[in-house]
Parts: sequence; C-alpha cells; structure tokens
Amino acid sequence: MGFPANGSSEKPLKFLIYGRTGWIGGLLGKLCESNGIDFEYGSGRLENRLSLESDITSVKPTHVFNAAGVTGRPNVDWCESHKVETIRTNVVGTLTLADVCRDKGLILINYATGCIFEYDADHPIGSGIGFKEEDTPNFTGSFYSKTKAMVEELLKNYENVCTLRVRMPISSDLANPRNFITKITRYDKVVNIPNSMTILDELLPISIEMAKRNLTGIWNFTNPGVVSHNEILEMYRDYIDPNFTWKNFNLEEQAKVIVAPRSNNELDASKLKKEFPELLSIKESLIKNVLEPNKKTAKA
Repeated sequence: MGFPANGSSEKPLKFLIYGRTGWIGGLLGKLCESNGIDFEYGSGRLENRLSLESDITSVKPTHVFNAAGVTGRPNVDWCESHKVETIRTNVVGTLTLADVCRDKGLILINYATGCIFEYDADHPIGSGIGFKEEDTPNFTGSFYSKTKAMVEELLKNYENVCTLRVRMPISSDLANPRNFITKITRYDKVVNIPNSMTILDELLPISIEMAKRNLTGIWNFTNPGVVSHNEILEMYRDYIDPNFTWKNFNLEEQAKVIVAPRSNNELDASKLKKEFPELLSIKESLIKNVLEPNKKTAKA
C-alpha cells in the first residue's frame, strides 16, 4: 500500500511491541512465540522520543506494534477525570511513536478503536449499513473517544501507519476482566444494542499477517456483522452457564450510572473481509473461537 516492504527472506521478521502489560500486548507476545517470530517488548515511554529511538536502535525491528494506551480503570470514565494523562499516552505518545517509526522507515501497526462512531440517520441501528474506513468520526461523548478520533485524523498523514479500529474486544479467556463478555456478565444490568465487535483469537493473527503484507491505512478491525448484548448473554447461558440470568435497562437508565456516554455502532468490515476472505462473521467467530472452547453445557 505504498510503503516499502521490510520483512523478507534475507531479513527475517523482528517485531518491536509496545504494551507489554496490556491485554493485547501480552497476547501478541504469546502469538509471536507460538509462531516462531522473533520479538521484543519496548521499554521506552511512548511520549519520550529518545527512549523510542533507543529501543529501535537496539532491537532493529522490521515492524513496530503499538498496543499501549490508556483505556482507564475500571473503564473509560477514568479518562474524564485524568485528561492530561490520557492525552499524554493516547495522543502525544502515539504520534511520537508514529513519527519515530516514519523517520526510521518502519511500519507501525497501531491498535486503535472503532468507538469513535455512533448510530445516526445515515447509519441506523439494525440497518446493516456500517461506517466505512473513510467516514469521519461522529462520536465524541467520552474524552477517551475524543482523543482517539483526534489521533486517528492526524495519523492519516503518516503513510507508514496501519490503524486497526478494534471494538469491544472478546477472547476465549473468559477469566480476563477486560474481555467484553466477562465485563457484561458481571454488570448488574446491561443495555441491549447490536454492535460490531472484535474476536481477538481470530483477528490478532490477522494483524500479524497484515504486518507481513506491509498493509497501511485505516482498517475496521472487527468481525463482519453485529451482535447484541442479549444475544451474547443468551449464548453464554447456552454454552457456559445454564443458570445465568441478567437484567436489561435502557440508555437513559444507563446514563445515571456512568460518567461518559458509550459508543454503539456497526462498522463495515468489507475491506478486511476482501483482504482476508476466511474472516468469520461475528456470531460464527463467537461460537467457534470463544464459546465452543469453553463449552460446559450441552447445547439445547
């Protein structure tokens, strides 16, 4: 896509990964190990240019992966009261890493977010009309999303960056508190809205393949289609816990227990599907990669 290839038979792959302590960063390292890909975790701070340059000089990577970022603990509401810290990592840090990589002629695979859109008149809920890669973000309800939309717009100018819009990530590790399924099973009440989501077990290996192909630009990094909270919880009950129950509430009721509004949308994954025709729909991937491996009850 216009940026010279770095990985080749003469120069084997070597990945430099930021986000060692994060969920995606940790999974990436395990994937590299299982695939025999040489990698190291970056030790520099994203906002410290000299420390990034030092990492690149010592590691000599063919590709750089950014899975570092502030999402907030326990959730994005944290960002509302820690705005400078959020900017430092999500904006200053990400831009600095992209800029250093460009100077060094390296592709940066950047795990970003698709929580920068919300259903609107042109993309109504349940219509199957998803937001495309070139669409302008229309959701600024949370400070987290606002910073992510800002940085995505600026990164468009960096021809070495591959921006992956992740949404509501799910993995087969149902004990992980960051897992969207695990989150909603622990809530007192949940809304019920169809959304695009990312099954990490299927999509993280694809991101490594994207690096090998030196793909750049913005990509909606979700499984095709949408799934609602209730559909996920029904499947969870059928496959994992037959005694599981839950209660719903609406957006107005939800607004009373959260600080910042949440993004709900459908992303159009046709660009990714065209590049990777084997990509499963969200419901197929949920069953194959998450629920079947964790199955504890006979499917009715």
